Amino acid sequence: MTEDQNINLIFAIGALVLVGSALFSRRLGLGEIIRSILGWLAIFALFIVGFSYQTEIRAIWSRVSGELTGSNDQQIVGETLRIRQSADGHFWINGVVNGTPIRFLIDSGATTTAMTLSVAEAANVDISSSPFPVILSTANGSVEAKRATIQNLQVGPMIARDLPIVVAQEFGGSNVIGMNFLSKLQSWRVEGNEMILEPPSSSLAQ
Repeated sequence: MTEDQNINLIFAIGALVLVGSALFSRRLGLGEIIRSILGWLAIFALFIVGFSYQTEIRAIWSRVSGELTGSNDQQIVGETLRIRQSADGHFWINGVVNGTPIRFLIDSGATTTAMTLSVAEAANVDISSSPFPVILSTANGSVEAKRATIQNLQVGPMIARDLPIVVAQEFGGSNVIGMNFLSKLQSWRVEGNEMILEPPSSSLAQ
């Protein structure tokens, strides 16, 4: 825990002691005292957990609300697309794959754009029937993926056609825009808490 978390924990324990003292001073029955103490313990436990994991909770809320509302603070300014950093520290974007809205994580560390198998199938992505998988190294170990092609991917004002990608159900529910898309742009950069994507002078289409 950080110093601030330790201080808050001390205050929480102190408050719990005060509550316990008040309960005993009211001469309540033992059963009622135990129920009251357990109730307050649960309240303080939720407070401590919420405070300790506030960053993670905000990140989860940001992702869930983005999925539900389709909003992730992206804005088209002129010919550029500006994306505000999410609470989890990443940049998420709403793309359209073959007419189907899909939420992507922008990952400059990923060589190739990737989608989960179920999402790719729902968006009618052209998935290779080759029996030979692509072996990828991920944070969770090696993953067998299939080659595929997005016929039409729109991200803000930019459109890529026949974009090679990989698909696998083991990608953990995240669809990723990788460098094979970003490298086609005129430029992309991060300024403060915003990522700025600038389209090329010519079409992204291959």
